[in-house]
Amino acid sequence: MNLFEKALGAQTRWSSFENLKAQRAGAALENNGAKGHAFDRLAAGETKTLLDVGGSGIVHRIWMTISDRSPEMLRSLRLDMTWDNAPNPAVSVPLGDFFGIGLGRKAPFECALFSDPEGRSFNSFVPMPFRTAARISVTNESGKDLSHLFYDINVSLDVRHSPETLYLHSHWRREAPNQLGKEFVVLPRLRGCGRFLGCNVGVMANPDYKETWWGEGEVKVWFGDDDKPTLCGTGTEDFIGTAWGQGVFAHRTQGCLVADSVQRQWAFYRYHVDDPIYFSDGCQVAIQTIGGSSKENVRELQKQGVPLIPISIDRSGSGAFVRLMDFPQPVDLRSAEIPDGWCNFWRQDDWSATAYFYLDAPGGVLPRIPPAAFRAAGLTTDGDPRMQAFAAAEDGGLGGHLSVHADTAEEPATVTRPVSAVG
Repeated sequence: MNLFEKALGAQTRWSSFENLKAQRAGAALENNGAKGHAFDRLAAGETKTLLDVGGSGIVHRIWMTISDRSPEMLRSLRLDMTWDNAPNPAVSVPLGDFFGIGLGRKAPFECALFSDPEGRSFNSFVPMPFRTAARISVTNESGKDLSHLFYDINVSLDVRHSPETLYLHSHWRREAPNQLGKEFVVLPRLRGCGRFLGCNVGVMANPDYKETWWGEGEVKVWFGDDDKPTLCGTGTEDFIGTAWGQGVFAHRTQGCLVADSVQRQWAFYRYHVDDPIYFSDGCQVAIQTIGGSSKENVRELQKQGVPLIPISIDRSGSGAFVRLMDFPQPVDLRSAEIPDGWCNFWRQDDWSATAYFYLDAPGGVLPRIPPAAFRAAGLTTDGDPRMQAFAAAEDGGLGGHLSVHADTAEEPATVTRPVSAVG
């Protein structure tokens, strides 16, 4: 962006409760201009329109804060964005997840697209162009009134766009648990031309797998109707630029904002700002639901009947790598044919993700967001006897694989751990 040139005809507007229509000379009209309408109440079941403008333009920044930042509320507030009066919103996701961190958690961070300076607010700097209209709204699906909603949206109007300009879309999904032996789909297969901008992902590790590591899965990207992926990574922590485990860090385009070995929760992000992923005829993105531990540990889990599928053995010092999927299935780790070493295996955990992408169509093209009850269920582990047993026995876990989380959210609400999945 050129800081010293003005785009021809562009006009700056801020939409907030002080100027809901984002009109010229239409701000600060209440209470004689003295902070007359800085916030508003959002009742249970209510929808408030935050931006509603016509003509061409681009949303540059969204700032927001709310009085109740519990996990339940962060997942139950639905954020919708509709471009050019399309019949379906291009963005329809939980409010908390949209702003860069999942699982109903809050943490201070800054990256290229989102920030939260002190763990109490939401900032987006994702460019959102539109040609004929833009509407942004938030709906309270929590069943509880929200006493305070503050926001402002910074937008340029009368901006000229090239024919190649794309529309921002965002899609949220969850599997709780994932299907055994299947990848978790971050971005379902879609048609069209565009760019996959990236994702933030949340994992709640199943305590049935005890202290074993959940994050060995590779990220894959398919184009068009291809049966096989074109892009494939090497591991979960590798995808976000770190290695040999995953602690807390926040970098410009990659990071892990929650690495909580007590609650068994991890929330991380990767944005393809400098390494674009373009597609011309559609795209799908998924991550393998693979974990790992010593063969001895995995064998014990297998003996206990914990759902898993062994896939490989890394013998480390010997340099040998044994591909167990080439063996007759199912593989019994008690077999003398299976050497000792690090054992990777398919497992079942609670996965959720918010995908961001640009597309040449303004309207939503993917399934609508599931109900709030499913979105918010199980975000805390209070009352789960498996987690209580795990916490009592937990002695530090796997060293570098686990670390303390950075979290400044208010006292979380207690909800029931889910056992269902969404497609």
